[in-house]
Amino acid sequence: MTLFRLDSSIRTEGSVSREVADTLERAYLEHHPDDAVVRRDLRTDPVPADAWPTAALAGSTPEDQRTDEQRAAVDLARRLADELDGADALVVATPLYNFGVSQHVKTWVDLLITDPRFAPGTSPLAGKPVTLVVVRGGGYGEGTPREGWDHATGWLVRILRDVWGGDVTLVEAELTLAETVPAMAELRPLADQVRARAHELAGDAGRAMARIVVSVPVG
Repeated sequence: MTLFRLDSSIRTEGSVSREVADTLERAYLEHHPDDAVVRRDLRTDPVPADAWPTAALAGSTPEDQRTDEQRAAVDLARRLADELDGADALVVATPLYNFGVSQHVKTWVDLLITDPRFAPGTSPLAGKPVTLVVVRGGGYGEGTPREGWDHATGWLVRILRDVWGGDVTLVEAELTLAETVPAMAELRPLADQVRARAHELAGDAGRAMARIVVSVPVG
């Protein structure tokens, strides 16, 4: 069995999305201690920004006429697709940046979609449990001033569930900037509760994923 883990926070230390994903991974490995964990860190090993347009154009170029750059981009897309295709369970951890999807994650998704296995209509993750960990610095819930400003989570769920067919569980944490932003100081107790709840849900998700891959192996 293989667990695939994607991290995308620009912080390698002090990242809440990484911490919550750690909790999920530990819970999963309690039941699958011998499983492989395939990691892709888009902070330390980002997908080149020009890989997607290069691979996309390669798709309409006869193979024997492709440039070296096009062949390299297609090969990178294939390797990214292999990582997901070979996984039995997946966790994708990402913060909300500037009210939208991280550039690192968007580039990863766009390049994956150029691989025929991950093109719309293929459902390559069908039957596979996928946990999406989303972390937001502020508050975006119903009735807050920023309600409706999170333009990332819905899109990510759409890709992972509706385009790729994964069985998606969403784990969310927010108000993470309360620790450092003076104007949010009064929200720190609530932020602590939300963060603790996210770790609890991540542990539950990791254990649930472990049970699923035991009962219904996929990949």
